[in-house]
Amino acid sequence: MAKSNDSIKKILTVAFALCIVCSIIVSTAAVALRSKQQQNMELDRKSNILAVAGLYQEGDNVEEKFKSVTPRIVVLETGEYSDEFDPQTYDSFEASKDPAQSITLSGEKENAGLARQEKYSTVYLVGDPENPDQVILPIRGQGLWGLMRGYLSVQGDGNTIEGITFYSHAETPGLGGEVDNPRWKAQWDGKEIYADSESIAPAIGLVKGGASSETEVDALSGASLTSNGVTNLVRFWLGPQGFGEYLARFRSGVDSKEVEDAATDSNQTEGA
Repeated sequence: MAKSNDSIKKILTVAFALCIVCSIIVSTAAVALRSKQQQNMELDRKSNILAVAGLYQEGDNVEEKFKSVTPRIVVLETGEYSDEFDPQTYDSFEASKDPAQSITLSGEKENAGLARQEKYSTVYLVGDPENPDQVILPIRGQGLWGLMRGYLSVQGDGNTIEGITFYSHAETPGLGGEVDNPRWKAQWDGKEIYADSESIAPAIGLVKGGASSETEVDALSGASLTSNGVTNLVRFWLGPQGFGEYLARFRSGVDSKEVEDAATDSNQTEGA
C-alpha cells in the first residue's frame, strides 16, 4: 500500500513540475513576443488607414507609404486641432473608457449604440497637412452582434467620401459580414455626406431597394440590423457629436493651417 502511495506522489510531483515548466515557457514566450505583436498591430493599423485611402496594395512597403500620412489630434466638440496628446501614441478607443477623457452618451440610435465617447480623436491627413487630399476618420458603433470598428476617408472638400473599411466586427458571414466585401465598399466611393453645404447633420445612409441619390448606399442584403448599425454609426461620427464641426471647416474653406492657428491662439489665451 505504501508503494502505491509513493507512486501517486511521484506522479503528482512530476505533473506539478511539468506545469511549472510549461508556465515559465509560455510566460517567457509571451514577454519575448510582445514587442513583435505590438509592431504587427501597428503595421495592421497603418495598412487599414492606407487601404481606405486607396493607397495600399499587397506587397507595398507600409512604412514608406505611410510617410504621406500625418496624424493629428482633434477636439471633437470644436473641430480644432490640439497638442494635448501625442498623435503617434494616443488611443482614442482606450480614452473612451476613461471617464476623465470621455463623456457619457445616451440614446442608442443617436449614439450608434455607444455608452461613452472620447473628447479627443485622431485624424489622418493624406498629402499636404495644410491642404490635404483626404482626411481619414476612425469610426465605430454597434452592429447586430457586437462593436464594428473601421475607418472612413473623406476627400479634402470635407463632403465627398473616398472609401470605408471595417477592420473589426462580429457580423454574420454572408449577411452582415458583407461589410468586408470590396464590391459593397466600392459603392461608397464618391458619395456625399451632407445634403447641402450649410448642414452638419449627415444625410448619408444605407437604403433598401437600391440607392437613388448621392447620399444613399445600397443596404446589405438580408442584414437589416447591420445596415441600420452602419447608418447609425456613420451619421454619428460625421455629425455634430463626432467630426461634423471639423469637416465643416473644410467645407467652408477654412484650411488645416487656419484650424491649427485657431487652436494655438485659444491655448495661448487660456494660459494668459
